[in-house]
Amino acid sequence: MKFPKKLQCVIFDMDGVIIDSEEIHKKAYYETFKSLGVDVSEELYKTMTGSSTINAFQKLVNYFNLDDIPEELVLQKRKRYVNYFENDPTLALVHGVKELIQFLNKQNITLVLASSSAMVNINRVFSRFDLNQYFTVKISGADLTASKPHPEIFEKAAILGGVSKEQCIVIEDSDNGIKAANDAGIFVVGYENPLVSDQTLKDANLIIRDYNILKNYIIDLK
Repeated sequence: MKFPKKLQCVIFDMDGVIIDSEEIHKKAYYETFKSLGVDVSEELYKTMTGSSTINAFQKLVNYFNLDDIPEELVLQKRKRYVNYFENDPTLALVHGVKELIQFLNKQNITLVLASSSAMVNINRVFSRFDLNQYFTVKISGADLTASKPHPEIFEKAAILGGVSKEQCIVIEDSDNGIKAANDAGIFVVGYENPLVSDQTLKDANLIIRDYNILKNYIIDLK
């Protein structure tokens, strides 16, 4: 699949793509796992990365044959995440992403947020880092029928962005997210976040480590 010649919409994942929050999500998950008395391997956790929290806990309950209610586990994990979010002064945007967002906005390219995080977490991040002004649409996978790696979230993102899939790109940092974009038929850029080591990104159409590379790529197309 080729990079769009007339790029009109960029669809961003959030955790690991816009904000370096993967580590606090992981801490919150593992504290919840510990409270349940289950030993979740790195390999099992990797399969949950990029999917919604409810989907992750449904998988966990089935995997370990637990009697716990997934929706209640979501609330427990969210409470732990919020504690980290509000008390970690070092929590920051991914390096270079704010500059990329501002550049795309000046180019009149529509920006859509398509994250597996709950909308309450999305709004918390967007308020803290003043991002609402740049995005036309915000979508939470937690509000949809299916979760990444299902393509529903990106199919909806293209529709709400008001452009054809051929004029969109997705930026993702997880294999589940990349598969979702692939199955939606949208060009996907794999962002290799230095703080995320358990994702291969092998099925991305383009892999980058620096957002300046993507910015220059777009400039060169004009």
